[in-house]
Amino acid sequence: MLDIKFIKENPELVKSGAKAKNYNVDIDALLKIDEERVAISIKRDALRSELKIDKKPTPSELKKLEKTKKELQSVEKKYEEIDAKFKKIMLSLPAIPRDDVKIGKDESENEIIKKVGKPRVFKFKPKSHLELAKDIDTDRATKVSGSRFAYLKGKIAQLEIALINYTFDILIKEGFNPVFPPVLINRDSMSAMGYLEHGGENETYRLEKDDMFLVGTSEQSIGPMHKDEIFSESDLPIRYCAFSTCFRREAGSSGKDTAGIFRVHQFDKIEMFSFVKPGDSDREHNFLLELEERIVSGLDLPYRVSKMVTGDLGIPAARKYDIETWIPSQEKYRETHSTSTCVDFQSRRLNIKYRDDEGNKYFVHTLNGTAVAIGRMIIAIIENNQQEDGRIVIPKAIQKYTGFKEIA
Repeated sequence: MLDIKFIKENPELVKSGAKAKNYNVDIDALLKIDEERVAISIKRDALRSELKIDKKPTPSELKKLEKTKKELQSVEKKYEEIDAKFKKIMLSLPAIPRDDVKIGKDESENEIIKKVGKPRVFKFKPKSHLELAKDIDTDRATKVSGSRFAYLKGKIAQLEIALINYTFDILIKEGFNPVFPPVLINRDSMSAMGYLEHGGENETYRLEKDDMFLVGTSEQSIGPMHKDEIFSESDLPIRYCAFSTCFRREAGSSGKDTAGIFRVHQFDKIEMFSFVKPGDSDREHNFLLELEERIVSGLDLPYRVSKMVTGDLGIPAARKYDIETWIPSQEKYRETHSTSTCVDFQSRRLNIKYRDDEGNKYFVHTLNGTAVAIGRMIIAIIENNQQEDGRIVIPKAIQKYTGFKEIA
């Protein structure tokens, strides 16, 4: 959520920021509603003051008080109606892109800022992960759950466990606190993280009876963990690495992406999440990106880093980087990681602040980053390390976690 004071002082900046992210919002209507809201609020407070008396009222005063009560009830109802309109527009406003983010319409204009490693040149036609790994069982999963689900079994399951341990070892040494969070969260939490507006609800799985949502990424349950809390300045930064199963509808997806485990409805992921002081958020964003690169490069996988243009940023993100890892069977780089800074957009909705040494309170900045999206990294590992005879060589960095050097 944006600060209404900031919006009043910078209406054109907010308009241009929303437009750059391809969101249609009516700032003029918001400001008009806010004027009405403030005026009604002043009248409401005045009426409340009139009802505060220190002595027993006379009959004429009692009659006047009854009239004031009725008027107050009417004003309060009107305030609730106008405040609901105000909040609805406020919640629809996206975070403003950082100054260094390039203006662009969509992902086709994203900037490739780095390439690391060279795609392997095969002396044979590389196979897809589904052709290579018999322990990725989508046929039986389809019988049980429908399309785009899978059983990971045997050595592929062991490979997942190895990736989890490999990633946690790196992050814990860097001061991240490991968490296994809830995967069901309430509407207030999901909305506060900025994932329900502008069609976002269509991508989530919702339990209608309870009005609860299955998380699409564990950041959605980590951010609200500190709702309505005030940190001490010395507490920051606070960093979490959270493992969870994630759920996404992936509505509209089709083609090769829906075969196998590249784009599925259920997958496991380790997510990094940071709460930092505003002045530290840009440095923290670079830190999360560096950790993502360390994890991928440690597995000897070729990758590139993309910086998103404004039109490819979601509602909460003010800046975002993607890491795209080479997938041989597709002969292209595909997204395996992302990291975003959401500045104070989420913390305002969640009311998460910190207090400095002088007692002043400020909203923290929140950042998130994929440590490992396990299904996609399994694809990258087995496809990039396949041999002509069908064997899959395990990267040296995780052999101590798997207990084996290859999958035959």
